[in-house]
Amino acid sequence: MKNSKFIIDKLGKLFEQGLISSKDISSEILNILKSKRDEIVFKMKITSKDEFDVLSKRVEILENKLNESKVKVKKRKKTK
Repeated sequence: MKNSKFIIDKLGKLFEQGLISSKDISSEILNILKSKRDEIVFKMKITSKDEFDVLSKRVEILENKLNESKVKVKKRKKTK
């Protein structure tokens, strides 16, 4: 309820200030939503995008190594 009241208050202020252009309103709404998202992420102590990209790359490399080792093991079993 508090979050919806915050958004409604922000939208009301936009209309009061005379922002009629749809681009201005949509960009302002996006800014509000991004700031709320950032607040939530900060409260949850989630990793940043950069950290996430690095971790996902590490996982991808490890998965590739695991798949390669599985292929090598299968080839060894077939040759015996």
